[in-house]
Amino acid sequence: MAPSKTPKSTSRPKKEKVFHPDSRKAGQLSRVQLRKAKLADAASKRTKKHSAQADVYGFFYHAIPPEGTLSLEELHSIISNVWLTRHDDELEQERTARRKGRPKSTKELKLEEIKLRESEQYRTGMDVPDLTHEATVKLFRKWDQTEVAYIQLLRFIRISSVDPTSAVISKQGEHHSLKESVPPQAIDEAMVTDRDDTLLIEPPSRFASTMMMMDGPLP
Repeated sequence: MAPSKTPKSTSRPKKEKVFHPDSRKAGQLSRVQLRKAKLADAASKRTKKHSAQADVYGFFYHAIPPEGTLSLEELHSIISNVWLTRHDDELEQERTARRKGRPKSTKELKLEEIKLRESEQYRTGMDVPDLTHEATVKLFRKWDQTEVAYIQLLRFIRISSVDPTSAVISKQGEHHSLKESVPPQAIDEAMVTDRDDTLLIEPPSRFASTMMMMDGPLP
């Protein structure tokens, strides 16, 4: 006698609920999806921004000398001869490849825009890690070259091609050792020069023309 077969259970797949476009539930789902999309887009932009910032700070990290610090003159030289000219080879290639009478490529326009913007930043006042300051350089050497938040620990100075012999402390740095080195009330008024290692106190209006931050990461 053949054994009786156990009937197979047939489970039907659940149908996905479909809501009328004008229903309240459909509106809620639409808002949730839109919010998720906005959050994902914001997270992506933050990641790209942090990556670009890490690249900028990475340039100055690699400018740290093997020993000691840079002089203000050396820092200016690195910015004018290396930082501002880093796209020159690519720009020249684009110009050479462009046939006579043809419009500039998107890449060529973008590189020209970057060069022009950064040159203007350097002229009017550019904030950079203070590679002339021993304590800042010591901290900077410990950076892992990825964590952008670490940069907030460093002291920054504002330098300008218009006045290459002076620099203004624009950010004292959040590390306790840097906060102890200069009284808080002197941070916005302190000026360091190549002519004198002492801090010269000047009114903030003296440097009004150079008070401009770097306006965002590189494209």
